[in-house]
Amino acid sequence: MFTSGFENVRVAMIGLTSNKLRAALTMLGITIGVSAVIVLVSLGQGVDTFVRDQFLGLGTNLVIVFPADNERGEVVPVTLADVRTLSDPSRVPDAAYVMPQLNFTRPVSANGREARGRIRGVTEIFPLIRAREVAAGRFFDRQDVEGLARVAVIGLTVVDRLFPDTYPVGQDIRINGITFRVIGVMAEVGGTAFGGDENDLIFVPVSTAQTRLSGQRDLTGDRPLTNILVQARTGETVDLAARQIREALREERNIAFRDEDTFQIFTQTDLLSSLTQITGLLTIFLAIIAGISLLVGGIGIMNIMLVTVTERTREIGLRKAVGAQKRDIVMQFLTEATVLSLVGGGIGVTLSVLGALGISALVPTLAISVELSTVLLATAISFAVGVFFGIYPANRAAALDPIDALRYE
Repeated sequence: MFTSGFENVRVAMIGLTSNKLRAALTMLGITIGVSAVIVLVSLGQGVDTFVRDQFLGLGTNLVIVFPADNERGEVVPVTLADVRTLSDPSRVPDAAYVMPQLNFTRPVSANGREARGRIRGVTEIFPLIRAREVAAGRFFDRQDVEGLARVAVIGLTVVDRLFPDTYPVGQDIRINGITFRVIGVMAEVGGTAFGGDENDLIFVPVSTAQTRLSGQRDLTGDRPLTNILVQARTGETVDLAARQIREALREERNIAFRDEDTFQIFTQTDLLSSLTQITGLLTIFLAIIAGISLLVGGIGIMNIMLVTVTERTREIGLRKAVGAQKRDIVMQFLTEATVLSLVGGGIGVTLSVLGALGISALVPTLAISVELSTVLLATAISFAVGVFFGIYPANRAAALDPIDALRYE
């Protein structure tokens, strides 16, 4: 049996080399399909990994509280009153740290250079809750926050834009016409996290941001925040902390039992799960698109095998006349179709590896690697395409009447 299999492969290879151009054009569809499947699936996996790494870079064990609409469709903001509620250990015992955030954009200038600055108002615990480090100078402290100090800590992108030739610590910048003293520079953070480039931020005390730069107030006179970050004590208590936050805010806002929340609570697990579903669907969608190329390649194999059967009709009749069984004919042509598909698939794997390396070189932040499981899947698909689209031509060849076949001109 093994001898017969090797002989079928040998004959198939002879057929490929005797019609090089036709074989190459036939394999092209499979080559494109396999390389597309591997590259696009690897791209989807790379995006998933990138999203995970960037999201986990926001910090650990985080619960995020956002504003939401009430039953009248009005946006109910989160405020410092909510921060004080969540900071009460008797109401949210599993919250280790609570930090308000206020994000907005304002004109920024320094040393005659102007830019559109992304401002983030936070408290002194920002480096702790977000696992960030200060590369030069210092971060502002509790006294700066309580004293509405006009101090700022800037990211490296801001340094390049406003202080390309000057040591920034100790320099002044003007934010919306108000002078702030730069007291620190944040260490570089890799990639681009959610909400934009984390290196292109100017951090100021949230109290200063609210009173001197924002000026917004809600109907009650409270100053709104963008969101509130709460860090749970451990990874196991994140969900428990989220429940405690919900209960505390509903109680503080006097929300009736049957009424909807006027705030939104997301945990890292919730957001990561949603993002993973999105990237998973993206990967499947890309694989389906690439699979169309494989379908076209398979049809090409069927077409060329039908032509081959017609060209070799007399050969088939002769083989049957000397005792070849129907299964021998089927295996011969099925082997040729499979060899065509596998050789095309092998070339596609090689091209996909080169393509993945090229994408990684062009987009360093998106680490794309061709995993062995993806290669094995593409190889199995190539084999299946060869078998599936080779069955009909092989059966047609085996069904030929030997007498008619020998008479065929």
